[in-house]
Amino acid sequence: MEEPRRSTRTRKEKSLGDDFVSYLVEGSQKKVTREVIFTIDFEDDPKTFSEAMSSRDAHLWKEAINDEMDSILGNGTWELDDLPKGKIPIGSKWIFKKKYHPDGSISAYKARLVAKGYRQREGIDYFDTYAPVARISSIRTLIAISALKGLYIHQMDVKTAFLNGYLNEEIYLEQPEGFVVPGQENKVCRLIKSLYGLKQAPKQWHERFDTTVTNFCFRHNGADRCIYSKCTSDYTVVICLYVDDMLIISTDLEGISETKKYLSSNFKMKDLGEVDTILGIKVKRTGSQISLSQSHYIEKILTKFQHLNIKEFNTPFDSCVKLGANSGRAVAQLEYASAIGSMMYAMHCTRPDIAFAVSKLSQHTINPGVEHWKAVSRVLGYLKRTSKLEMTYTSSSGILEGYSDASWIDQTSDSKSTSGWIFTLAGGAISWASKRQTCIAHSTMEAEFIALAAAGKEAEWIRDLLSDIRLWDVPMPSIPMYCDSEATLSKSRHIGLRHNYVRQLFENGTIKVVFVKSSKNLADPLTKPLTRDLVGTTTRDMGLKPQ
Repeated sequence: MEEPRRSTRTRKEKSLGDDFVSYLVEGSQKKVTREVIFTIDFEDDPKTFSEAMSSRDAHLWKEAINDEMDSILGNGTWELDDLPKGKIPIGSKWIFKKKYHPDGSISAYKARLVAKGYRQREGIDYFDTYAPVARISSIRTLIAISALKGLYIHQMDVKTAFLNGYLNEEIYLEQPEGFVVPGQENKVCRLIKSLYGLKQAPKQWHERFDTTVTNFCFRHNGADRCIYSKCTSDYTVVICLYVDDMLIISTDLEGISETKKYLSSNFKMKDLGEVDTILGIKVKRTGSQISLSQSHYIEKILTKFQHLNIKEFNTPFDSCVKLGANSGRAVAQLEYASAIGSMMYAMHCTRPDIAFAVSKLSQHTINPGVEHWKAVSRVLGYLKRTSKLEMTYTSSSGILEGYSDASWIDQTSDSKSTSGWIFTLAGGAISWASKRQTCIAHSTMEAEFIALAAAGKEAEWIRDLLSDIRLWDVPMPSIPMYCDSEATLSKSRHIGLRHNYVRQLFENGTIKVVFVKSSKNLADPLTKPLTRDLVGTTTRDMGLKPQ
């Protein structure tokens, strides 16, 4: 046989440039996400089961789907049965989502089987749907106490949390796509435990978790039903639950270890070790200092609204601008609402310095105009300039104190004032608010007193929270409430009966009202726009410090 003819051309290596890297990665999802430091994401998340199975990452999505079904079947979520006469089964849908690390790299591929709960009938397929979650103020308070007293903070995640709740109603589900049992195609799944998407799933999960931890000698916190504490002669341990994410805080590692062991014996848990990220908030511990940061979230917001050509600003709100209602047509109302919601999450978690601006702008969500969009762009510009600020707690300041302020009738259209208050502990803010008052104040003194009453209510809640945790000295001293209105101290006798609540707090030792100059009042930026110098001073005193 003749030998095949070979080319005599000299082979040259093809170069695609110094910044081009080609690689092939094989293995499981866990191995890929662990060993590949950076991955380029070309595709959007699949919308359907068939899209996932035909995508570039089909093998990773298939692994995620199998993990979900293993959890469902291993948990005994349903059993196949014939559909009773008169019963209507509800459908299901696969939801696919890539999860990312704060640096933008892919951390996991998640597949979730979700019931079409919108087809449930009230009074037949479900009754109550409520489920409590821990307040973000509770989480910040616990972190501040941990910095103050040098406590250990660990984190655990409940895998497929909503599958753990037991159902009281009789619900039938169509067999999920891709997992129809051959030969039993006409049967349906009779649900024994809850499933994601069901109206009552959050409530049933919380009831199951609540029963489990109270059986292990944990007790509820009187101020927050999602805070549980347990005291022994060797340690004190606290659990803070937010849906399926939980913080475990203790004076000793033994308490954390025993709690983890007990929870893992009752639920399928993921041990995340020392806390790193909670609710999208980066938690960083350096010695006796704990910092909370949302810099990566702020960068995501700025990228989302980069078409606004955002410029940097030194203050979140222009003190010379008086925003009123828009008399014309709404300008990009849906996008405006999205921008307000994005900024509100940052304000709610770690950025009290933009609370007044966000509160003021949110009042025009229904009909925003050009001037409102300019104000939104200014807040984003301020966040761009200060994205590296962190809420910082240290062990140097163990005093719990509050600040209250009000701005009387700052908008003539509705004749309502603005209340602002803020509480600090361990050198950082743990709770704050900037709200328009619901009633009309007839004087500056009355507006200040209304704000003080709202702040006093929060002070009472914080006091009850700390008293039940048992990590605070008992009896607790009165919380000093700083106010820049002397009238609230000397003329409070003229205020109506509805504001006597403040006097009751004062008499029973919950708070003590102290006068402070406006320039030193940390609640001042929560009621009005300030100059650049005052913004810089108050943000530092709130505990917001650069990285």
